[in-house]
Amino acid sequence: MKKTLMTSALALGLAFGAAPSFAETYFPIIAKGFSHQFWQAVKAGAEEAAARNGVTITFEGPNTEAEIDKQTDILNAAIAKNPQGLGFAALDSQAQVPALQKAADAGIPIVAFDSGVESDLPLTTCTTDNVAAAAAAADGLAKAIGEEGKVAAVIHDQTSATGIGRHDGFVNRIKEAYPKIEIVDVQYANDAVKATDTIKAMLQANPDIKGFFASNEGAAIGLSVAIKESGANIVGVGFDSGKSQKDAIMEGTLIGSITQNPVGIGQCVVDSLVKALAGETLPKVIDTGFYWYDKTNMTDPKIAAVLYD
Repeated sequence: MKKTLMTSALALGLAFGAAPSFAETYFPIIAKGFSHQFWQAVKAGAEEAAARNGVTITFEGPNTEAEIDKQTDILNAAIAKNPQGLGFAALDSQAQVPALQKAADAGIPIVAFDSGVESDLPLTTCTTDNVAAAAAAADGLAKAIGEEGKVAAVIHDQTSATGIGRHDGFVNRIKEAYPKIEIVDVQYANDAVKATDTIKAMLQANPDIKGFFASNEGAAIGLSVAIKESGANIVGVGFDSGKSQKDAIMEGTLIGSITQNPVGIGQCVVDSLVKALAGETLPKVIDTGFYWYDKTNMTDPKIAAVLYD
């Protein structure tokens, strides 16, 4: 996503005798929340692409990723401003389709990111392959516990495409590839405080758990806190990056994690909206990539480039 995507827009303008101006172009970008460093990194990428393409954006979202109704209110308010395009990361893959239909009916191009919706309304979705990424987390956890024993997972939600994909990717990979590993519990918690309490309760109910998967930044931070406070001798694997999670890996509380490319996701949203306005056809999904990282490869340039604070 590093190179400019204005070439096609320029060509379109030249076909009519002049290059188009995007100076008045406005895209609201609506995220799932602001409570995680992940979203700040997405915001940074979107702002970089907006400056490079000469467009104006706002980056909005509810305070937490539990506020589906609040996000819907933000979405409806953004659509009412009749922008030239809309970026949207859905907290609920189904509930917000009616609001997006309003945007589509008004001729507003939609680009989904991170979590898509169960609809063909978005022209494209800029996202991690969450099923494959969670399967990679399962592989990392399985290897660390010797491919046998009991494990559990805390997933950030049951409604978003990311929550569903990471649950299925982890659970299915364990079941298909590791017959000696038993998943004894799966619970749901999005923020660190709830995840900490949930994981402590799961460990108390299943004291022989050998490993845990936490499916986003908040859940992973909660996992590291729960391990420290309970003194449990278990293997922890997270998802996303951010300073707290990186510190937990460096000190050995967590053994590793999956990092997405949040800056690249933000760039992809804005660049794709610019392409849409220029009349380009977009692929239905743009895979923004992921990596497994641990203390052995965090300084590798390709890994370090997608870790964030």
